[in-house]
Amino acid sequence: MMKQQNGFTLIELVVVIVILGILAATALPKFVDLSTEAGDAAAQSVAGALASATSINYAKRQASGGTSGTAIVAASTCATLTGLMTGNVLSSDNKVTFVTSTDTLAGCTGAGAVDTTCKVKHSSGTAAGFTVTTICTGA
Repeated sequence: MMKQQNGFTLIELVVVIVILGILAATALPKFVDLSTEAGDAAAQSVAGALASATSINYAKRQASGGTSGTAIVAASTCATLTGLMTGNVLSSDNKVTFVTSTDTLAGCTGAGAVDTTCKVKHSSGTAAGFTVTTICTGA
């Protein structure tokens, strides 16, 4: 009478390990690339938050006849926009910064004008950064 075998053979185990190795090798590059995508998402969210802040600031200036809020004019720099938000959304802690914080908003030719000079980037994201759509207030 033959004895029945229980368990897996060595060949079966080796085949399973090889298949798992191939799957891991094809999936690893996708996981490594996620840091760039995450950095870009963080920069895009900050760009959106700053754009919203400039819209709120514009509405506040218009409603008060220019007596409250922050004036955003052609002489303003990108760094001016950080003052529109509570908390420091652009800091070394979250690694999101302006591409160039000293750029002036030359497109701010009057109240309601839109400027796209300022861009934010994440240290592990796309170097070109993401545009902050700025609503200018005029004088």
